[in-house]
Order: sequence, then structure tokens, then C-alpha cells
Amino acid sequence: MLEKPEAKASWLATVSNRFKKGGKLQPFRLLRQDIHNLRQRYVSDWTVFNQLVVASAVYVFFTNILPGITFANDLFVLTGESWGTIEVVFSTGLCGLIFSLFSAQPLTILGVTGPFSVLAENMYKLCTNNFHVPFLPVMAWSLIHSAWMHYLLAIFNAHDYTMQYVTDFSADIFSLLNSVIYFHKASLELKRNHDNVPFDAFLYSIIGAFGTCLMAIFLSTALEWKPLFGRIIRMGLAEYAAAISIIFFIGVPYMGELANLDHERLSIQKSFRPTSPARDMFFVRFWEVPLEWVFISIIPGAIITVLFYFDHEISSIICTVERYGVKKPGGYAWDIVLLGTTTALCGILGIPPANGLLPQAPLHSESLRHWVEVDDDDDEDSDTPLTTTSNNNPPQSATATATATATASPSTSSSSTTLSSPNIDDAAPRKKKLVPRVHEQRYSPLLQSAMILVFISPPFQHLLGFTPTSVLAGLFMYMGYQSLSVNPILPRFFEMLSPPSELPPLPNPQISRWAVHGYTLTQIVLTGIIFGVTLTVAAPGFPVIIIILVPVRLWIMNRIWGRETLRFVDGWACRPGKPEDSEEEKAARGEGERGGGDENVSASANVGEDDVERGLAMTSTGMINEGVKEKQR
Repeated sequence: MLEKPEAKASWLATVSNRFKKGGKLQPFRLLRQDIHNLRQRYVSDWTVFNQLVVASAVYVFFTNILPGITFANDLFVLTGESWGTIEVVFSTGLCGLIFSLFSAQPLTILGVTGPFSVLAENMYKLCTNNFHVPFLPVMAWSLIHSAWMHYLLAIFNAHDYTMQYVTDFSADIFSLLNSVIYFHKASLELKRNHDNVPFDAFLYSIIGAFGTCLMAIFLSTALEWKPLFGRIIRMGLAEYAAAISIIFFIGVPYMGELANLDHERLSIQKSFRPTSPARDMFFVRFWEVPLEWVFISIIPGAIITVLFYFDHEISSIICTVERYGVKKPGGYAWDIVLLGTTTALCGILGIPPANGLLPQAPLHSESLRHWVEVDDDDDEDSDTPLTTTSNNNPPQSATATATATATASPSTSSSSTTLSSPNIDDAAPRKKKLVPRVHEQRYSPLLQSAMILVFISPPFQHLLGFTPTSVLAGLFMYMGYQSLSVNPILPRFFEMLSPPSELPPLPNPQISRWAVHGYTLTQIVLTGIIFGVTLTVAAPGFPVIIIILVPVRLWIMNRIWGRETLRFVDGWACRPGKPEDSEEEKAARGEGERGGGDENVSASANVGEDDVERGLAMTSTGMINEGVKEKQR
């Protein structure tokens, strides 16, 4: 009888300690740290502005607004015209502008995502067909509830005890689900085109859709065309592949006899007002809803919170992985507070909320990536740019094995030198290495958001009205291709179809090839199940299923597959190491983390010009996961 009070007291003491200073649940612990980090970096974020920043802003503008327009056309049809092009453009520009000015990590790019579009479309069906309540007020309350849930996650330091348990298993399934959603939306777009236009126009829409996708894929490989054209031209074709393809196929229907076809084009507004004829201003009377729905909306609000938190955190982490050489501190908790604020604001304005985007966020970092040269034996934290070159192209005068005879001037860090004025007499030859860095600033996200926001004005809305919906279907396919091409599930699936004799040997004899195939097949089947759920009345709950996969991986799958097999195929998604690491490996990694965080960067940076250009070519085709895997392996 005496044990129960003691056990209860011990449990209460454990819980109480978590809320004390230094505990995982100590209120505002991460927020205070993030605000301190933001104050430290904010002024310096406005001191970097150059041609690469401008090029990055233009690049991200195209990769952000074009998919947004694609989702807008889908939402226009499937939400009963509640949301359309102007709402999506307004949300993307407004939220992006707020984050570029006030976020702790401005490299993260925001926009309306595919998973949220699926969620919103199904909420509209439930509100309209099943419960007969107005969609926008219910959505507004859902987003308001989601806001205070975001605040609670930030106040109680959710980043520390949630994302650290997510593995590639769940992240890869989420990425594959995005790919499937993109391809499915492309097919729906073509189906609607078939229903709304004559057969000859529909046949052209198929050509336009596949032409847009294939031309973008073809141009994205331009960096591999060496020595055709110059390097600058190849880089331009690769970076603006999607934009060039879309502009080309927007213009084709106006040529020759094609101009006589009855093409279906994007629906737009001719004035600055909401898409729905029933609304005359961007404001939702969210109080005009039955009282019980104020509380029922907590359920979709919680689902939106799970989706946004998971999506935004992954986006923020991937755009700051080691391969980008990010130096300034971020702030996950502060950005979640900011995300909650923009989410509630979007609900009140009656526009779809925006959150962190994949692959746009890491593509933003990639477009700002450049190289600096440092002494091979110096700490990278003290490097100063010797020669900076845009778009991943390192200085031609130095490679990993180059030896420079130079001495730094008194005003220059000892870790870097100036090749243009060597002093051979005063210095012994030093080995140099190239390390990647990213221009960490706020101008590129600010400029791209401002350019997007311009398109809510009637003249620019009119320009968007020239876009055939077949081009949007092609863009969906291209986005699906981009997302799928970087997913490690795809090469493992191809291995399932290959004879064992044609495959490279596994690194460890304890790893079973059949176990790897079973693991891959499990991911594919689970993706199919979750996608099937998105097509049913239970679609709003699909983010919860993805979250449930996290404990399933940690507590159940290690009973099915062996330790070495799981170490081979899986790893932590948001931090170094793997769940199955031994205590010795964890201890060694902990020492490495305390000693500095850029070892992987310097190891991977010793590359030549051709290697880097090939790396940029991989990026241009969407292969952004390379850097993430560097961290995990």
C-alpha cells in the first residue's frame, strides 16, 4: 500500500523536473534562445546583396508561383470557387513577405502545398455535402485553432522531442506521397480538360501537358551538354528549365491553326477581390457559424497543425544541411510561432495558408550556394571568401589538391588568401580546399515574395489568364518527377526488378537483400494506403497516419528487420546517426558534434570544377536529397 504514494510521488517529480530550468518542457526555453539568435543575425542579414542573390530571387519566384498557380486551378474547381488564383498568389506573397522580414531562418520558402490542397478539398466536401455548414468560416476557425496549437508547440520546445525521432522511413514515405499526389492531380487536370473542351482541343492538351513536362526535364540536364554552348548559357537553361518550358507552351496555342482551338485557360479575377462571387472583400465573418462548430473545428485544426509542423520543420532542416555550409543560427520555435500567426491571418482573410515548401526551400539554398577557399588545416569557422563563384562553380584556380603560395594580409583571416597577389618569399606552400557556403540574407526571399504579390493586381492577373490548364498539368507532372527523382525508394525499387547478379555487393554480409526489398515494399504499400485514404471521406486525417509511422518504425520494425539491415536503409531524418547505432557510435558522434559541425562539409568539398558542375546538374533536375543523405550516412 505504501508503494503507490511513493510511485506517484516519483512520477510527479519526474514530470515536474521536465518543466524546470533546463528540462525539455521548460516553457519558452527555445523561444528565448531563438529570439537571441535572431537579434544576433538580423542586421548582418541585410548586408549581403549581389548578382547571385538577384538570380536566386528570380529562380525561386518561378519555382514558387508556377506550382502555386497549378494548385490554385485545382482548388478553384474542388472548393466550389471558394479559393482561386488570386487567393493562392495573395497567400504565397503575403506569408513569404512576413517570413522574409521576421523569421529566424529566411532560407525557408513558403507556399501553398499539395497535401494541404488535398486536405482543404476534402474539408469542403464534408462541410458542403455532409454537414451543410459554410466552408470558409469553418476553415477560418480551424486555422485559428491551429495557430494556438503552433504557439503551444513552440512554448514547450516541441522541436527538441519530436523531430529528433523522425527517420528516413517516414520522411521518404511523405516525399513519395507528394509525388503520387502531383501525378494524380495532373491526371485529374487532363480529365477535367477532356470534359470541358472539344476532342481536338483535348488532344492538344495532352501534347501540351507532356510537352511541358518533357521539355523542362530535357532543359534541366543542360549542364551535362558540355561542351555545347557556354557554361553560363548551360547554367541558365538548367536553372530556368521549368519557366522556359511553361512560357513556350503558353505561347504555342496562339500559333497558326492551334489558335482556333477552344483551349481551357486559367480562371482569374479582373479586379482585386475574392474569387467567389458571394464575397466582396478578403475577410471572413468567422463568427457567423453555429457555436458547436467553433469547437468541432479544433479537430481539423489539430490535423492542420500536425501537417504544417511536420512539413515546415522538414523544409527548414533540409535547406540548412551540411552541404550548404550554413553558419548563422536559426530558430525553429520562433518560426513555428510565426507560422501559427500567418496561419490564423490567412484564415481570417479567407485565403489558403502557406507553409514550408519542398523542394523549393532547399532549391533556394542551392541557388545561393557558392565556394570559398581556405587552408586545408584551418578551422572552417574562420574562413573568408578567397574567390566566390555562383551556382556551385568553384574557383578555377584552385581544387582540393591545389597548392597556393600566398600569405594573407593583416586584415584577412589566416584561413584564406588572395591568389591575385601572392607573396612567394614569405610563405611556404599551403594546401587549399574549397568549402561550400550560402549567402545567408533576406533579400532573395523578400524579392521573390514581392514579385509574387505583384500578381494580385488586375494587370498581372490578366497575364496569368493566358495560361492553358494543360500547361498546369504538365507542371504537376514535372513536380512529381522532381520529387520522385530524389527519393531513395525509387532506386531500391529498381533493385527489386534487377537480377541479383547485376547488383553491387552489399557493404555488410549481415544485410539481407530480401530484407531490403521487404523494407522498400513496405514503404510503397504504406504510401499506397495513405494515398487511398486521401481519396476517401477520411482524407483530412492522413497527416495523422504519417505521424503514427514514427513510433511504428522505432518500436515495431526493429522486431521484423535486423539491425544491420535497418542501419543500411534508414537513418535519422533531422540529425546525424541512426536509431540502431551502438552506444560507442553515439558517444563518438556526440564528441564530434561538440567539436564542430562542419567535418562533413569539408570532406565533401574537395572536388574539382567538373564534379561541382555535375552536382549542379543533379540539383537542376531536382536531386536535392544528396545533401540530406550526406548528413545521415
